[in-house]
Amino acid sequence: MKKTIAVLFGGQSSEHEVSCVSAVTIAAHMDAEKYEQILIGITKEGDWLKVDSISQIEDGSWRNSSVHAVLSAEATTKSVIFLEGGKAITRKLDLVFPALHGLYGEDGTIQGILELARLPYVGCGVLASSIAMDKLCTKMLVGTLGIRQAQYVSIMRDELNDMEAVVEKVEAGLSYPMFVKPCNAGSSRGVSKVRNKEELREGLSLAAEHDRRLLVEEMIVGRELECAVLCGDECMVSGVGEVLAAADFYDYDAKYHSAESQTDLAPVLPEGKEDEIREAAARIFTAVDGYGLSRLDFFLTEDTNEVVFNEINTLPGFTGISMYPMLWEKKGISKQELIDKLIAGALIRYNR
Repeated sequence: MKKTIAVLFGGQSSEHEVSCVSAVTIAAHMDAEKYEQILIGITKEGDWLKVDSISQIEDGSWRNSSVHAVLSAEATTKSVIFLEGGKAITRKLDLVFPALHGLYGEDGTIQGILELARLPYVGCGVLASSIAMDKLCTKMLVGTLGIRQAQYVSIMRDELNDMEAVVEKVEAGLSYPMFVKPCNAGSSRGVSKVRNKEELREGLSLAAEHDRRLLVEEMIVGRELECAVLCGDECMVSGVGEVLAAADFYDYDAKYHSAESQTDLAPVLPEGKEDEIREAAARIFTAVDGYGLSRLDFFLTEDTNEVVFNEINTLPGFTGISMYPMLWEKKGISKQELIDKLIAGALIRYNR
């Protein structure tokens, strides 16, 4: 008997559009002989809507759906309720596949709803999702592992009422150039590379548009490397891929809008560095209590070839140019097989 799987996508974060593209990839590669899909799109305003086809996601017409979806949090129900023409139609669910990135999707909030509903779901749980989404919390945890990461200064949005005091605080701890980031944002949204006081002020103001907790980091000059983890009945770590960014740094436009940005799935690295990155990825994934999938990002410093941890993404992109599925395809695991493994792992965790 086919399992009924709800694919959630869209969402209220700045990564709404990326999530829609990820959902198309996931839905298109989900084995139709094993699974019946139910597509549920979440608008930027927070409306949950029933979506009839992948093509509606591709052309954006799903946002015009008149059928609202309500995911029941009742543990005995395990269902989604569609409200159509004054009628409520209930559909039982076997599993939920969140294709959501960023706030309200990758940060533990949707995972909490699914835990209340006692519905199996793909990906990390509440704890790992919330810790990994918050760059400052991640840094604090990784700091206990002895794994090098960029030096940083944390800022609260309210501190920006005295911008000059904040600038002084940052300059006392770090040297230019440096990066300013929101603590809770993905796909490099709200991230700036700053080279002087004026750019620092502008970068802090931009980051504050995305979050109330901000992070200023030292700039690491080196190669950008990424590694994937897949965890179900066993945990596997992929090989290492390299990001060759078209821009000054791998920002949102460089990731999704520039044809010049490239990835190398078999970069030549100094001896032992791939193993070091893979080992660090496994340790960090375990430390945050990861499960299902994650992509971990590192730098390899230009002068000293030192591995420096950057960040962990617990619901990495599933687009055609996303590193996570490409790294597993390099290992011989197709997108369809990868989706099968993620679904199987979610059911294993639930049955435990």
